Amino acid sequence: MKRFYKLTSTKRTDEGWVIQLDGKTAKTPSGQDLAAPSKALAEAILAEWGAQGDQVIPDTMPLTQILITAIDKMRQRETLTKALVKYLDTDLICYRTKEPEALLKRQKETWDPWLTWFDEHFESPLEVTFTLNALKQDPDTHKRIWNYIEALDEYYFAVLEIVTSLSGSIVLSLAFLESEASPDQVFSAMYVEEDFKSDLYHEDLHGKAPNEEKKQISARRELKACRAFLDLVDNI
Repeated sequence: MKRFYKLTSTKRTDEGWVIQLDGKTAKTPSGQDLAAPSKALAEAILAEWGAQGDQVIPDTMPLTQILITAIDKMRQRETLTKALVKYLDTDLICYRTKEPEALLKRQKETWDPWLTWFDEHFESPLEVTFTLNALKQDPDTHKRIWNYIEALDEYYFAVLEIVTSLSGSIVLSLAFLESEASPDQVFSAMYVEEDFKSDLYHEDLHGKAPNEEKKQISARRELKACRAFLDLVDNI
């Protein structure tokens, strides 16, 4: 959309640090005040708005987009929590290949440490399968993860939902929230199979398919934005 404001500012209110455009409070798509929980996050979001040219391009404003998600999706929280917990049965890192053996080896090397982390952190081992049949993880594990998610504030919940949807793995997302997995580590775990094929076909020489390269650049950028968002939320 065309840029409709000249000045950006922030104002401290009971809701937090409200983003203002030309002195008027910015709103989310659902009509809620665009308010950040910390001054550091508010200032970073102001920088995104201030950096816009004649056109406002949402894709260049990742922190703003995550904050909007955190505010507006709270109304759907129970539904989203149910969807997140279901990822335990479809988690990317629990589904392995039998062949080629080199790919299986790479999956084990990349994914097994995160399964170990999950087991140690939540005291709940996860099953792994080598078939396409859907897993049914232990109901107690589902309950533990549900309780964990329920205790999250809206900002951590939003990042969990974003990273889980992006990666296809709630295990990786939980490690990300706990600052155990970095954006680069999540990215690498997401693209084990793609990286294996890339090495196989020497894409380092010939280049990736344009659509795949664009998709991976976007995913890496989004993961880094999520990490920055959480760091800024905690910077009270």
